[in-house]
Amino acid sequence: MLVIGTGGREHALARALALDPSVGAVHVAPGNPGTATVARNHPVDPMDGASVADLAVELGADLVVVGPEAPLVAGVADAVTARGIACFGPSGAAARLEGSKAFAKDVMAAAGVPTARAFVCTTPEEAAAALDELGAPYVVKDDGLAAGKGVVVTEDRQAALDHAAGCEQVLIEEYLDGPEVSLFALCSWNETTGATVYPLQPAQDFKRIHDGDEGPNTGGMGAYTPLTWAPEGLVDEVLETVLQPTVDEMARRGTPFAGLLYAGLALTSRGTRVVEFNARFGDPETQPLLALLDSPLADLLVGAATGTLADVAPPAWKPGAAVAVVLASRGYPESSSSGEVIGGIAEAETVEGVHVIQAGTAPSGDDVVTAGGRVLAVVGLGEDVAAARATAYAGVGLVEFEGVQFRTDIAAGR
Repeated sequence: MLVIGTGGREHALARALALDPSVGAVHVAPGNPGTATVARNHPVDPMDGASVADLAVELGADLVVVGPEAPLVAGVADAVTARGIACFGPSGAAARLEGSKAFAKDVMAAAGVPTARAFVCTTPEEAAAALDELGAPYVVKDDGLAAGKGVVVTEDRQAALDHAAGCEQVLIEEYLDGPEVSLFALCSWNETTGATVYPLQPAQDFKRIHDGDEGPNTGGMGAYTPLTWAPEGLVDEVLETVLQPTVDEMARRGTPFAGLLYAGLALTSRGTRVVEFNARFGDPETQPLLALLDSPLADLLVGAATGTLADVAPPAWKPGAAVAVVLASRGYPESSSSGEVIGGIAEAETVEGVHVIQAGTAPSGDDVVTAGGRVLAVVGLGEDVAAARATAYAGVGLVEFEGVQFRTDIAAGR
């Protein structure tokens, strides 16, 4: 197995694959110090499709797993499959579901998927008219990839206009009330059986940097699963009204979607609505989800990549709960510090039920140092969410680096 990427999602994927008895070897390109503990790292640019494909051929990889969105949108999966190697991750054409929010809205409209009313704007005048039409709170989204930080939700009309002015093209959407839920689905497609969609169990992440959902959006400061408060039948409803219609519409367009489809959902007073689609595992929800997955990960990923997912048993889950708490560097999300020595990772992992997933880290001699905004995630397991949360924060208390930021309310009250 060859996992492509540098972050926490890739460390979590590599760790789960390394624990799978059917997997003989795990490689990561380029990886981080965390992935090096469970796999062999290779210094390959994840955006260079030809180099990724060359490495896959050299290793004799049975499967390439592309973690981040940017390589998928750039067509790295296409470069790998062109060399005859199975790849988990959609084609560049299908990854437009994440790469362009305007494209995703068009697909949802054609498929009858419930989502927020929206306007695509390219000029200040169009943005101003859309803001006035929809009213506050204002929701302004960069149309392209923005690493989870391209969205502004504000009561301040001028702040909304300023964000729009900084983007070539934006979506201005109606505000969706209610809690948000992340629902991932493994997808495969072949010409005989069509699309197969296996939803995972729902999770919830926390986007704002500070407690109480205050401060700017980040790539995610923590997540947990399961959601005991989610409405009964939510997964079946979303499969029927969102996931299956979307992959069917993508196939109808001649760009079948295979890989991981992520539906960000708002459980509004008017029903379930799609906030956004992503074309890959979300970070940090992947960390607690994979910690509870009770099925061999390799079988599911290979099935999705090769169009044979229908022949694989649907995902099964361990009892209990998992909570992930992200530790970020000083200045994040506006900036990030680097080179701060990280202590306590090994100590945290001595706590029963804790493992640490590295993201923005780098080696420095015998030390591991910070090298990005979101540095690592401490994952805690427990018999329920409260117990998993207590375990995770027990681990957090043992990790230290200068300027560390983390929320103290991940999964609180659940």
